Amino acid sequence: MSDQLISILVLVAVFLIATVLPVHMGALALVAAFVVGSFVLSGPMDDKVDTILGGFPGDLFVILVGVTYLFALAKENGTVDWLVHKAVRAVGGRVALIPWVMFAVTGIITAFGAVVPAAVAIIAPIGMGFAKRYNINPLLMGLMVINGASAGGFSPLSIFGGITNGVVEKSDLDGSPTVLFLSSLFFNIALGIVTFILFGGRSLLGKIDAGDGEMIDSHDGGSAHSGPTSPSERRATTAAVQTTTIPSSDLAEPVTTLDRNRMLTVIGMLALAVGALGFELDVGFSAITLAVILSVFSPGANKGAVSAIAWPTVLLICGIVTYVSLMELIGTIDWMGDNVADIGAPLVAAILICFIGAVVSAFASTTGILGALIPLAVPFLLDGEVGAIGMICALAISSSVVDSSPFSTSGALVVANAGDEDRDRVYKQLMAWGFSMCLIAPITTWAIFVVPGWG
Repeated sequence: MSDQLISILVLVAVFLIATVLPVHMGALALVAAFVVGSFVLSGPMDDKVDTILGGFPGDLFVILVGVTYLFALAKENGTVDWLVHKAVRAVGGRVALIPWVMFAVTGIITAFGAVVPAAVAIIAPIGMGFAKRYNINPLLMGLMVINGASAGGFSPLSIFGGITNGVVEKSDLDGSPTVLFLSSLFFNIALGIVTFILFGGRSLLGKIDAGDGEMIDSHDGGSAHSGPTSPSERRATTAAVQTTTIPSSDLAEPVTTLDRNRMLTVIGMLALAVGALGFELDVGFSAITLAVILSVFSPGANKGAVSAIAWPTVLLICGIVTYVSLMELIGTIDWMGDNVADIGAPLVAAILICFIGAVVSAFASTTGILGALIPLAVPFLLDGEVGAIGMICALAISSSVVDSSPFSTSGALVVANAGDEDRDRVYKQLMAWGFSMCLIAPITTWAIFVVPGWG
């Protein structure tokens, strides 16, 4: 049995064991990386361990810790609640529009050149704050942010778009940057509509935050209901069943003004966005730096912030990614791609490459997958049996929409920024959704873009 096949079977075993037994999947994946690496790698044990640890996603670790640390401070001092208040006022208090605002903002940021994880890192904590305050399904909010990032992710100005178009040009294939961008944009808009319908968006229609702790449901004739109003309470609203308003004296005042600490935090968050989007500064280290600076200026707001970092999520994601990095190192991904490329039927090879792109990207770098798998399709694309433009669009979309997996950076950020009481549920739901996308996206994009023979 080949090393590549063994690594695949071990990964399946990790998921099965963690599913049926109370074993942390991240810790189990680290053990699997050590065991498999010890057997398949050559050299002294110290060198083997160094090689295994070389696959540890230090950048992802720093992003998860840094961003959740910074926004934990922002939640502690009321900045997130102030941002929620301002954004809701901007859309006239219409709660149903909030997920779409998050979708649009994230899409615009990535379309103008932001790395998808950087955009999600900036918007996801704010979006999840909206979800908690207005009883929006956190899965819906998280998916809208991720899908928005993917919607803009393949513009000619974006990182994904630049990499994909560069690989296409280098491989002497026919490509269309505009078609690639619009295909991803409209596919993700359609996916956003589906998620909005499936995960509670319709229940938000007609609900308006009237301010002063009141929620108005136009479906009930405009009657006022109480809703979540303060950072201390943030309970799920029961607007659908309440008929009276909780006296204002029993509610903490919503955060509608900026004090010194909130002003500094807003400046810090703007600095994070400008640094990441305008100067390509590392999001994780920038976030940690800003969090430390804020802690120095307002030490009272630092209480509990470090413990609010989603450490179990960090272990989970980093453990899985470390193992998948080992699989890449020993050639498992290339082995899978080479076997698919040797298949004689071009349409079958095309859909299998889309499946590989989706499954691997759910655990690893979408950027790396795009650069690795497009060349595998070059032989039969040059023969003209499969349209190059359609194949590239299908592979790009299949490899990007699975970023909703909790093992990708975007999905991990959504899980990390979910409320403590929601985190496990959001993780399981994102895992189910991400794995379903591994099946649905390749088939759908193959049928839409490849079978008709685009390009």
